[in-house]
Amino acid sequence: MHDEKSGLYTRGGAQVPLQGVEVSGELLGGHARVRVSQRYRNTERVPVEAVYVFPLPSEATLTAFSLTCAGRRVQAVIQERDKAFQTYDDAVTAGHGAALLDQERPNVFTAQVGNLLPDEETLVEVEFLQAIQVEEGCVRWALPTLVAPRYIPGTPSGDRTAHGHAGPTDRVPDADRITPPVGDARYGLTLDLLIALGREVVVESPSHAIALSREPGGLRVRLARPHVALDRDLVLSIRGADLDVPFTPLVTHRRGEEPGTFALTVVPDLLGMAHAGKRQEVVFVVDVSGSMDGESLPQAQGALRLCLRHLREGDRFNVIAFSTTFTLFSPEPVVFTQQTLERADRWVAALRANGGTELLEPLRAATRAMPDGVVVLLTDGQVGNESEILQAVLAERRTARMYSFGIGTNVSDVLLKDLARQTGGAVEFIHPGERIDDKVVAQFSRALAPRVTDVEVRFEGVEAQELAPAEPPSLVDGTPWSLMGRYATPGTGRVVLKGRSGAETFSLTIPVTFPAASDRPAVEKLWAAERIRSWQGAALVGRRAESLQTRIVQLALAHGLVTPHTSFVVVEERTGERRASGQPQTRVIPVNAPAGWAMFGASAAEKEMADTAVAPKRRGVPMASAGAPPPPPAPAPAAAPASAKAKGSLLGGMFKKSAAPLPPPAPPGAAAPAPAPALEQTKNVRSRRESSVDRVKDEAFEAEMAEVAEGGMGASGVDLLGQQLASGLWAGQGAGPEPVRQARGTALALLELLRQGITSTHALHGAQVKKAVEALLALVPTLGGASEVAELALGVAWLVSSGPRTRGRITQAAQPLAGVSSRLENEDALRQHVEGLATR
Repeated sequence: MHDEKSGLYTRGGAQVPLQGVEVSGELLGGHARVRVSQRYRNTERVPVEAVYVFPLPSEATLTAFSLTCAGRRVQAVIQERDKAFQTYDDAVTAGHGAALLDQERPNVFTAQVGNLLPDEETLVEVEFLQAIQVEEGCVRWALPTLVAPRYIPGTPSGDRTAHGHAGPTDRVPDADRITPPVGDARYGLTLDLLIALGREVVVESPSHAIALSREPGGLRVRLARPHVALDRDLVLSIRGADLDVPFTPLVTHRRGEEPGTFALTVVPDLLGMAHAGKRQEVVFVVDVSGSMDGESLPQAQGALRLCLRHLREGDRFNVIAFSTTFTLFSPEPVVFTQQTLERADRWVAALRANGGTELLEPLRAATRAMPDGVVVLLTDGQVGNESEILQAVLAERRTARMYSFGIGTNVSDVLLKDLARQTGGAVEFIHPGERIDDKVVAQFSRALAPRVTDVEVRFEGVEAQELAPAEPPSLVDGTPWSLMGRYATPGTGRVVLKGRSGAETFSLTIPVTFPAASDRPAVEKLWAAERIRSWQGAALVGRRAESLQTRIVQLALAHGLVTPHTSFVVVEERTGERRASGQPQTRVIPVNAPAGWAMFGASAAEKEMADTAVAPKRRGVPMASAGAPPPPPAPAPAAAPASAKAKGSLLGGMFKKSAAPLPPPAPPGAAAPAPAPALEQTKNVRSRRESSVDRVKDEAFEAEMAEVAEGGMGASGVDLLGQQLASGLWAGQGAGPEPVRQARGTALALLELLRQGITSTHALHGAQVKKAVEALLALVPTLGGASEVAELALGVAWLVSSGPRTRGRITQAAQPLAGVSSRLENEDALRQHVEGLATR
């Protein structure tokens, strides 16, 4: 802890009373129970009030708030927001100790701690519950650590009610409540978390160095070095055997004669319903604002390159790049072909980061262009006008779904999650140090995966009410689907889910038992929180909106939940010398500059800190090497959004109002801008930006594939997947006509993927393998007398496939080829045969 001699000072010279943040708790079978403790110490000679704006997970359900000082711990009560502030203010004015917790946004909270006495230590604790789910065989848990600077559009409007850096505007009226100052924040973070999932697990962290110790109750996770800087999300990745299986499909809570509460979770298997769907329409919206400078833009470019390769020839797509203004890859969506893929690769590679984060107009344009398509957003931005953006997208869409990638240490996760939830899409967050390809492929596969819409829920043999969410979401293949609700009477029955997948009908029956007694109180709070979130998403006005707010307040007070309308408040009554006189002086706690945000440059927060805190290190990646050609000149915007003229602020105008140097739109048939030089790979981060066409045709790739043919490891699986052509094939290899060369090149690529364990059943990359197999099956009839190449192609296709329909087609195509057809029922023999063919 900091002592008075090494105290941390604000710009005004006053010391910062926050000494550190301690995170502890448990990750159990279906939820996390976490305590965030803020330790304060007043090293001044007068009483002070600390004001700290901090984040929590947007899906967290706050359950308790307490204040401990002078050896006494006092629990908070929940009150309506205005009443809670009045309770706090009256206590502080009367000289007592007090603390107030307000929710500003679903993931932004303000703690006010009044009358911190000289030389006295005070502990403020926030406890929350958080549902955890398994996706792609992994439990992912993330805790945000700072409220990052965000772009604030609009003109000044209204009076300040808080201590934020930015003032209220007509588009962000609460800007002063969500913009804590960035400063020399030396207080650090510690972690003590017990993971108890009832099985052996492997825990890794892409964000922090961690130390693990096994205990009888589970695996304990701590930071390898305590008191690290709060400048990035704390992320844990937990894998183990059978984690693909839901922990418990049904969890319940019921005591006495009170109504019971249940949480039902299923992971739908819809592959049997897969059918040749309609052509996809996709528009990619990529952030090139100033905050993307550093690691973020190369990550976005790499992610976009992988996404493009999941499209099929005949799909339609477009790309929008945005900062203060926005521009389009093409004035109108284009058909996905090898030519348009090449142009898009080069156009994206030429993007540069500069300007503000004006997200409203590009998202509106994207949704308007494809109201029934898929919108893919890649951004690291923090924006203030989240509600305005959400409402604009919902107004423009018909059935369009939003899939977002939140890149970097801090991003507007509430906006991205709301867009996903209200459009039936999904969101993924990519943190520094993580490989982006897995997350990109997993999410974009979900965007194109089989799904069941118009879901109806029917209870048979049991009764349920007050469901949350009130409108059941779509079922997506392999993605956990949850429903919560209440039951008055115990019993055994079943839940029937019905819906449609294209022209097909869908029905799933799940047996359930609602017990007379069950002790899982977390379920009740999670249900109440989810019901409140559903209500908050309702677009009501007038008296109905007032009535809904009343219901939200009543449910929140009944279950002790913090909402925008309710707050936690705690009062420590004091007597004698401990009772302060006069008003305390306010100290606003500064936050770190987010790690990797190169726009901040060198700052005090990035310099060496005291031993109790690790200095956040700059992680910016140079955007081009020496001698690289300059980016293309900024064009006139393809669209002239009204918001481009609006005033905005981020740290006193850090974003200039000049247009970002975006590449001009490329008309059909025009030459695309030359690609920027490729970046070096950093550890665990794929940031290659070279053109796919150059990669698949240059001599390096020829040599790489020759090494594959000779049985060497050659390119990594991700590299090979990044070289797949629009047709689903790979570049031609060897001699002969082009179809023969393409069949051989594709077979060699699939064989190398097979060696690396990547087949059609791969959780992440299976979709691209299936696309290649389909392309090979269409190509084989054109090979003529090249029987060895046809045997190689069909043999490898069989080995990387698993479905009976696909293997049946391969068997039929292989009948004239005795060398491969005779080995189809013996995979070892088939494998040896194709390995031999590959070396010829």
